[in-house]
Amino acid sequence: MAALLTALLHTLRDVLPIAAILFGFQWFVIRQPMPNLRRVLTGFAYVVVGLALFLEGLEQALFPLGKLMAHQLTDPAFILHGAGLVLSHVSWTDYLWVYAFAAAIGFSTTIAEPSLIAVAIKARDVSGGAISVWGLRVAVAVGVAFGIALGAFRIITGTPLHYYIMAGYIVVIVQTLFAPRMIIPLAYDSGGVTTSTVTVPLVTALGLGLAGTVPGRSVLLDGFGLIAFASLFPIIAVLGYAQLSEWRAGRARRDRG
Repeated sequence: MAALLTALLHTLRDVLPIAAILFGFQWFVIRQPMPNLRRVLTGFAYVVVGLALFLEGLEQALFPLGKLMAHQLTDPAFILHGAGLVLSHVSWTDYLWVYAFAAAIGFSTTIAEPSLIAVAIKARDVSGGAISVWGLRVAVAVGVAFGIALGAFRIITGTPLHYYIMAGYIVVIVQTLFAPRMIIPLAYDSGGVTTSTVTVPLVTALGLGLAGTVPGRSVLLDGFGLIAFASLFPIIAVLGYAQLSEWRAGRARRDRG
């Protein structure tokens, strides 16, 4: 209870500046009373309590669980099946379950990401149904899954982060030149909304856990960077999904003609 109360106070401290800006502009710039004041205040109370519970849940469950899974999956007794080999004999191919877990956790957390759901619904409404909610969510989730798995590979092999990011954005630039114009802004936004409340805690815990258990890795240098992969590869996936859909539509028109 003491930890929960502390989280509640810290959350209230963080939310108060937001409330001050909103109310200040409403009263002193727009010079209008706040509409539905009681509902707004109730909503802010829900936000404070919800964020406090969420942050405490991260500390109590999600962060420890992510680190525990990373530790267990990289334990020599697991990856070497009790063979008793020395750690220097471990190859990146021995961590296949780590890549599978990284991809699975990236896909599942993205599907459950509230920010992505909200953006997908708005995109469907604005496009008149041309953009499918589930199509966008699955495309982004596939991109995150691949990105997190590739990021886990980078941590295990110890290769420089910037090589992957530079190559990825070169692919994004090339795709942008040929992708449908309607999907480009949405694709770029998709990389940001997916790295939010559900995805970031587990992915961060996974990266720190991997860097802390893989021999020769630095928690500070190698433990971070997975979020960059989770932001980059959804852009590639959504642009690729749009290009594939456009190609299939064009092929269908040619077949009918």
